[in-house]
Amino acid sequence: MDFKDYYKILGISKSASADEVKKAYRKMAVKYHPDKNKDDKVAEEKFKEVNEANEILKDEKKRNDYDTLADDYKNYQQAGGKQGFDGFKQGNRSQGNQQYRNSGNASQQFNEDSFADFFANMFGGQAGGSQGRQQARKGQNFTTEMMISLEEAYTGTTRQVQLEAQKLAMKIISGVTQGQVLRLKGKGGKGANGGANGDLLITVHVHENQNFKRKDNDLYATIDVDLYTAILGGKTEIKTLKGKINITLAQLTPNGKIVRLKKMGMPIFNKPDEFGDLYATINIKMPTHISEKEVELFNQLALLQHEKSA
Repeated sequence: MDFKDYYKILGISKSASADEVKKAYRKMAVKYHPDKNKDDKVAEEKFKEVNEANEILKDEKKRNDYDTLADDYKNYQQAGGKQGFDGFKQGNRSQGNQQYRNSGNASQQFNEDSFADFFANMFGGQAGGSQGRQQARKGQNFTTEMMISLEEAYTGTTRQVQLEAQKLAMKIISGVTQGQVLRLKGKGGKGANGGANGDLLITVHVHENQNFKRKDNDLYATIDVDLYTAILGGKTEIKTLKGKINITLAQLTPNGKIVRLKKMGMPIFNKPDEFGDLYATINIKMPTHISEKEVELFNQLALLQHEKSA
């Protein structure tokens, strides 16, 4: 059984930061995802390896354990594999407040177990290796990504998720945010030794919207108002995610004024009766054409304004 270089699998260096691990994992998971590589066994194995690598390297403790194990395995290889796994042959390896003993030959154990199982036995399992009773372990988490519109994030929606040969209906409740991770319990990898199945983790991405910008639970928009309504005041129509509504503007509403519409923003996740606000910036639209009569009236208005300020 060959040692798996998780850094090489994700295409990163050993000094990669947690953020670099996350970015590399997302890129590789998208590349080898079963939805994009149907009936491709090679891609399926790559996808499993990528998830396995991420599970170890994203966790600081597991990553430290893995790095330690990797260094010892290199020593074992350099020794020709004849002396047993250096550092584990007949001694104890301590970690934190726990001790792990390997009483068997490392090459034999690598032949009997997968690398992931071997790693778990050394650093996360029960002492005694194959001679002891193995500890129940939760299955591997699977991850995927999903794109939805802002309108769907507002109302909630349902998506089908393809998980190997199984189609799952994923309900997305209103108020979900960009980058939020949703969980389908028990839909990941199969547990070992009676352990629970892993989960399916779905990262939600919300498309940008041309009419609204979202900040937390608030929405921001620009509304066009004609010159006469801005000067004289009156009702103007505003488009919201709830539909079109009318608001009343005061006389002489200035260009760029921000109108706050309470509870017209996004619903708050898991709080269906609570909403953010909508902040609408007034954009006064100048007329594109005026008649001779209008010119005459504007001149009269200009004269009145001049007399008032004199």
